[in-house]
Amino acid sequence: MEKLVIEGGVPLSGSVSIHGAKNAALPILAACTMAPGVHRIGNVPDLLDIHVMLDILRALGCKAELAGDVVSLETSLANTSHVPEELMKQMRSSIFLMGPLLSRFGQVQVYQPGGCAIGERKIDLHLKGLQALGATIEESGHMITCRADRLKGADITLDYPSVGATENIMMAAALAEGITTISGAAREPEIQDLQHFLNAMGANMIGAGTDTITIEGVDRLLPRAYRIIPDRIVTGTLMVAAAVTRGSVTLENVCPAHLTSVIHVLKRAGVQISARDDIMTVSNASRPKAVERVITSPYPSFPTDLQAQMMVFLALAEGTSVIKETVFEGRFKHVDELARMGADIRVDHSSAYIHGVSRLYGATVEATDLRAGAALVIAGLAASGKTVVEQVHHIDRGYDRIERIFERLGAKIERYIPIRQLKVP
Repeated sequence: MEKLVIEGGVPLSGSVSIHGAKNAALPILAACTMAPGVHRIGNVPDLLDIHVMLDILRALGCKAELAGDVVSLETSLANTSHVPEELMKQMRSSIFLMGPLLSRFGQVQVYQPGGCAIGERKIDLHLKGLQALGATIEESGHMITCRADRLKGADITLDYPSVGATENIMMAAALAEGITTISGAAREPEIQDLQHFLNAMGANMIGAGTDTITIEGVDRLLPRAYRIIPDRIVTGTLMVAAAVTRGSVTLENVCPAHLTSVIHVLKRAGVQISARDDIMTVSNASRPKAVERVITSPYPSFPTDLQAQMMVFLALAEGTSVIKETVFEGRFKHVDELARMGADIRVDHSSAYIHGVSRLYGATVEATDLRAGAALVIAGLAASGKTVVEQVHHIDRGYDRIERIFERLGAKIERYIPIRQLKVP
């Protein structure tokens, strides 16, 4: 298995450009299936999850190619709405194809999706939303079949602001007959990006970024060229890395407005942050101060996807900090790994009590999921000595060669790829 080997203690410095947002690219690629023709989607990151989505689209009959950061996608060739089980198991975001394929083909067959083991993430809200639009749903084992001759607009209220459910309903409703209103909708920037793309294709919807989205269905959508927004979680990860290594880093191709909650927490800890247009500079020259309470919650509150990274930062702060995780119940698996490096963290149900230490020490640790893996890389950058991060494939799901990003900022980090012995017949 591939590993990352890090020699810590080097303050990060320099500038780096942030790649496109995975969580915006995946639903937008799924939405392309609703408009037969050739799409060109730019600023797409080269990630494992993106390649899985492209493999799924190819399995549906589409022609898909990633060249540089541009995906060329020919969707008129799609000839099936059955998503292969082996591919769905690799990535939870494959569930985004339910709404688009149901709209185009009148039916879709999917399976319970896979992804990171960070807690229970049911798809009930997705199914209830599609049912409200007129779909019939049958479940047989792990397979889910949805059918509808023509979806019809409806008033839908989400019990929880689920990003995936909001986006699936938006896509399905774009071609439904009549008007759909989603109340209690998620408000993430990626949802706003999806609305912009759907409207560019000819959809008629407003409200993304608020808790109420209104969609007036149209008869058809047309293929378009589009550019994905910057990845706010990658941006936040690098902000924390700059601060925890006591460095000074300039981040380009960013949207500071998407990170107000993160900026607020870092500034409370004493980090210097300046932003201008799509450029942000993060610098920190001293030991950070503890932050009394950080609570993860749906956007615009502090993102659960940056909880693990922030925990590393607070593990080196002066004083005691508390992080309360309200989104996923299984998202403290990195705590044991950080303890191997000298962190002093106690978990009580959904809260982590972080008693700051003056130093972390290099160790061999294991990435248990995507964001936990990124957090361990940050810990290794800040620690004394050598850190080895195993199970790197988790990290590759959301960061385009994370070692190259940090190398540009002066980090001593390299990827170890073992030589596989070939058997001689």
